[in-house]
Amino acid sequence: MITEMRLVNITGPRDDIDRMADRYLTHYPIHLENALKELSEIRTLRPYTSPNPYEPWEERIDNLLDYTNVEHGKNIHLDKPMTFDQAKALVNEVEESLQHEREAIAKVQAAHDEANESLLMFRPFQSIDFTLDKIYEMNHIKFRFGRFTRENYRKFEKYVDTMVPAIFVKSEETEKYVYGVYFTPDEARQRVDALLFSLAWERIYLPEETGSFREITHKYQNLVEDTESQLIQLKRKMRALVTPVAPNLLAAKSRLMDLSQAFGVRKFAAITREEFAQKETRYLLIGWMSQSDAQKFSDEVKNDPNVTMYIEDEDDNSHLNPPTKMKNNFLIRPFELLTKMYGVPNYREIDPTAIVGISYSLLFGAMFGDVGQGLILFLVGLVGFFNKKLRPIGMLAPIGLSSTIFGFLYGSIFGFEDVIHALWLHPMTHMTDIPFFGSLNTVFIVAVAFGMFMILATMIVNIVQRFNAGEKWEAILDKNGIAGFIFYFVLVAMLILYMSGHTIPAIGILIAILALALITIAFKEEIIHKLENHKEKNGDTIVIKALTIFFETFETLLTYFSNSISFVRVGAFAISHGAMMSVVLMFAGAENSGNINWLVIILGNLFVTGFEGLVVAIQVLRLEFYEIFSHFYRGDGIEFKNIWIKD
Repeated sequence: MITEMRLVNITGPRDDIDRMADRYLTHYPIHLENALKELSEIRTLRPYTSPNPYEPWEERIDNLLDYTNVEHGKNIHLDKPMTFDQAKALVNEVEESLQHEREAIAKVQAAHDEANESLLMFRPFQSIDFTLDKIYEMNHIKFRFGRFTRENYRKFEKYVDTMVPAIFVKSEETEKYVYGVYFTPDEARQRVDALLFSLAWERIYLPEETGSFREITHKYQNLVEDTESQLIQLKRKMRALVTPVAPNLLAAKSRLMDLSQAFGVRKFAAITREEFAQKETRYLLIGWMSQSDAQKFSDEVKNDPNVTMYIEDEDDNSHLNPPTKMKNNFLIRPFELLTKMYGVPNYREIDPTAIVGISYSLLFGAMFGDVGQGLILFLVGLVGFFNKKLRPIGMLAPIGLSSTIFGFLYGSIFGFEDVIHALWLHPMTHMTDIPFFGSLNTVFIVAVAFGMFMILATMIVNIVQRFNAGEKWEAILDKNGIAGFIFYFVLVAMLILYMSGHTIPAIGILIAILALALITIAFKEEIIHKLENHKEKNGDTIVIKALTIFFETFETLLTYFSNSISFVRVGAFAISHGAMMSVVLMFAGAENSGNINWLVIILGNLFVTGFEGLVVAIQVLRLEFYEIFSHFYRGDGIEFKNIWIKD
């Protein structure tokens, strides 16, 4: 079902918006609209923008808690009273008490980063057998440390190395680069530099050091290890100091997160501006709440002099399209996922989730009837009822239960059809004789009959919806309205009478009713124009109109036929399920009593449950979307988005 919504307006002094949101609004689900956009014709409104003052303090708390092993992600929430000033005082107090340790860590961390950076620079050249200070002492020879890409180094070796007055000393080769240094006379420096830079030579500037590259690398490696050891000791000490106050820091962060969340309403708010005083005075929020929440909110703030809130009458907002908030019981709720896949129901149509839940379960069970496999699906589905994160798989519980029931009706348990007695029939073997068609599989006949019933039922739903929405002519004249219902109902009744061997009474009158209903559907637009005294649109010739009516009528008849016959797939999959399990039993040697390969039975059942279950689920979804939804459901609504719940 769809929750009844009300449009609420909230206003108060400009600087009171955070208090109002934190104290009252955060306790209620609300779908806020952009007030500036909704009231764009009012020139005195301005957007309410300002930086979030709480985020920097959250970051400072995170920096302190990083020293501990305490979880402090975004999902924490500790309901402990604390003001913003108290949270700031706590953070400042903790930071001041740890000032000496933090400075020591920062100092050692800087030394570690500097040493590590130098190590990374020198390490690729440690195989060069020269001392760096001797290289710096050369007067007439220039040198360049750097690297090529491996591809460009191959080009250098092949084309350039023998052409330039330079010596290249290769050091290290990695997956991407070749490191080294080249030496060239001072007078040839510019030409050599230009040639090598044309091959994307990347120069590396090494800091001045003394000794061999291996000695320098070893020195920085030791320095990195020493500083890492110091950091470990300092952080261990810091952990011991911060851990005792971690609960208070977590409480402060939780409170800051609440305040930050309340601060977020500003992006939806507008502020008024006095033309004469040139001063922004009040904020304005507009949003949708359920009727019950809106009334509770109104009662809570009525004695607060700084908060003004009023609920608009539904009649005054008939031109607006409220967001849709679906409300279903725990059995039906998992099927909301399927409804939303097609589209969220608009506020003024019914929520089809209950119809989906019942019809989807029945159709799936009929196509996948097996006691054992149904129980497996049922047990897996129960997980979704106890775990909110896995709620969508909760739909496996009702469809698994339906499969179990149909398994008893079909007499099938894990593919065995001779263990329990079929309460109804065996889908693969039971046949029924009907006039004209001869002998047909019974499940085919029942499936099409059920499909016809579903189509008629959804037509009734559509008629009720159209009348409720004030679309009376659509409710009467449309192919899914009263005219379409009469046409299809009479056609189905005649077909059932004929197939069951009964005489069709007053066949002439019934054919006249069919013709009249079909003509009504075909000329729906023209009839509506006449009834509402609209002028007919000019431009279409009689031939064009006739062709349009002919093809639309043909499309209507084709739709009725295809929608009905599409339910044959229910029987087809019921039969194919039995056939697939018979193949599994054959491979397992179940035909030879006492010599059954139970491993094949287990693996075969798991495969059929997973693979065929998925195929059947898709086929049922197709029936829901194309054969059921198409008769009454639009799905063009706006989903209710509670601003306090992050996606």
